[in-house]
Amino acid sequence: MEILGYFSAIIIGLALGLIGGGGSILTVPVMVYLFGISPMLATAYSLFIVGVSSLFGVYKNIQLKLINYKVALVFALPSLITVFLTRRMLVPWIPDTIFSIGGLVVTKSLGIMIFFAIVMLLAAWSMIRSGNTDIDKKDQGISLNIPVIIAEGIVVGVVTGLVGAGGGFLIIPVLVLMVGLSMKEAVGTSLLIIAVKSLIGFMGDLGASQEIDWMFLGVFTSLAVIGIILGVYLTKYISGTKLKTSFGWFVLVMAIYILSKELLMN
Repeated sequence: MEILGYFSAIIIGLALGLIGGGGSILTVPVMVYLFGISPMLATAYSLFIVGVSSLFGVYKNIQLKLINYKVALVFALPSLITVFLTRRMLVPWIPDTIFSIGGLVVTKSLGIMIFFAIVMLLAAWSMIRSGNTDIDKKDQGISLNIPVIIAEGIVVGVVTGLVGAGGGFLIIPVLVLMVGLSMKEAVGTSLLIIAVKSLIGFMGDLGASQEIDWMFLGVFTSLAVIGIILGVYLTKYISGTKLKTSFGWFVLVMAIYILSKELLMN
């Protein structure tokens, strides 16, 4: 199981490099089900892994001149504030037992995994939909609807803070459809936003009662970095948009598995 888990790290990075999001949505399930890590600690680990590996993807995209810094700044600022406050204040505030109905007791860990599965369903729908649609419109010009981008940044910040996912599946459609970036530029810009806000979110966990296994985190992150470097390189030859549909269906199956396991098998 651990060998499969470490191999999954490369797949996570590969997906991030190729399609700018989606891969991070697999990090928490890998941590929880393959390594037996608690959901709370898994979301913290996910933030670090996604943040560091995305930084390497950012470096490669800087070389390719595929990052729009102005758009990244407008989107990232509200997201940074929100993700830090979510990790520092909202997550610790959630009670160990959220509520109970009859024999069903929804604990903090169960609630996080159910919410995570719902986020995965939304991610799958987004990737399947965008993978089947030609959203890479050329030469349509950049349009910054600042209130909408700020609102989207806040939503992504909360999602990232709660489940440890980068939120690329939420960011990229906005950057392409509402801002007017090309698909490749949206992927590069998304990676910059994901990297910064994920690491800021992880900082909200430092000093908490959770004990972090830095050796394990370093090995897993290194494998994810290898994957993302490979993914960015392969974007020269493979269309990330075409891969989204298949990856979206895989994420959908994973979401259904998590809901079934957490609600029916426990």
